[in-house]
Amino acid sequence: MDEVLLRSLTPAVLAILVRRGAPFAAAEDAVQEALIEAVRGWADGPPRDPKGWLVTVAWRKFLDETRSDTARRRREDVVEAEVPPGEVPAHDDTLQLYFLCAHPSLTPSSAVALTLRAVGGLTTRQIAQAYLVPEATMGQRISRAKKTVSGVRFDEPGDVATVLRVLYLVFNEGYSGDVDLAAEAIRLTRRLAASIDHPEVAGLLALMLLHHARRAGRTGPDGGLVPLASQDRSLWDTKLIAEGVSILQAALARDRLGEFQAQAAIAALHADAPRAEETDWVQIVEWYDELARLTDSPVVRLNRAVAVGEADGARAGLAALAELDPSLPRYTAVAAYLHEREGDTAKAAELYAEAARKATNAAEVEHLTREAARLNAGLRGS
Repeated sequence: MDEVLLRSLTPAVLAILVRRGAPFAAAEDAVQEALIEAVRGWADGPPRDPKGWLVTVAWRKFLDETRSDTARRRREDVVEAEVPPGEVPAHDDTLQLYFLCAHPSLTPSSAVALTLRAVGGLTTRQIAQAYLVPEATMGQRISRAKKTVSGVRFDEPGDVATVLRVLYLVFNEGYSGDVDLAAEAIRLTRRLAASIDHPEVAGLLALMLLHHARRAGRTGPDGGLVPLASQDRSLWDTKLIAEGVSILQAALARDRLGEFQAQAAIAALHADAPRAEETDWVQIVEWYDELARLTDSPVVRLNRAVAVGEADGARAGLAALAELDPSLPRYTAVAAYLHEREGDTAKAAELYAEAARKATNAAEVEHLTREAARLNAGLRGS
């Protein structure tokens, strides 16, 4: 049984049923039943037209469940007359399924879960394990999301920006349990890029590839975080970097700059430097200026302060940092880094310890605590 084939076909089959008029939740149930039939019946290999087979079986499952409703049955008869069950339209509705799963009426967490379930083809258990929540909790979240979008017309225009934010949320979850969410997000974004010609979709794909290329260098043998400047760049995936840069260049050439393209440009400059000391920080600051103009995000300005500190010196970085709200996440960690760069080791050690107390991620807490201990050890030895 080719599970990869089934997962790749699931979104398109689900989209076709919804397009024909099946409510989202009922369509999803019917598709799952068709997949079970496929597992049972495809032991010797898939049929000549696996997608058409799944659509036919899923549609019949849906009809079997709804025949008792006379009014709905009349609507089904009309749809059946328009689109015979054995024929699959050439039009691919997968793109609309992305829009539906990232509908603005859903919370970000619900949109992510529904996208992984409907578009990604993951099981509820897999999604629950990836997000470290009980399966029943994730099941309820997905069920509520299905009900929320059931009344949404499938021909309503979707918001690409919302879809991209949902996919980026998936990517940033990284790896947990038996599902590699970063790889899954890349897979889904590749499929989206194949469905829509949009520079920001390409920008997000490039950004994901460039970040993912550095994955092997992000943690040490003990599992601890390794800062970008200290990473072993020989561990970076040069093939992914080359692909990401190529996709980014094509997107930038269209002269429709968006935030994901700007972020990818920054990631590309980091990836392009053979050594940390050779990073083009001046250009990175310029890209952060563009990104701040596009987003007006305080988090972007926080990262810009680090880049300014590298390009123009720690004092300039601290001046840029002073313009921001100290309650921002990672503000104290950035202040610690810049104070250390300026030579104020005692202040930096104090700030690293404070940042560790504020951090919510276990790996980040460990890293910041280690940085504070390193500086304190140096102070005691001096």
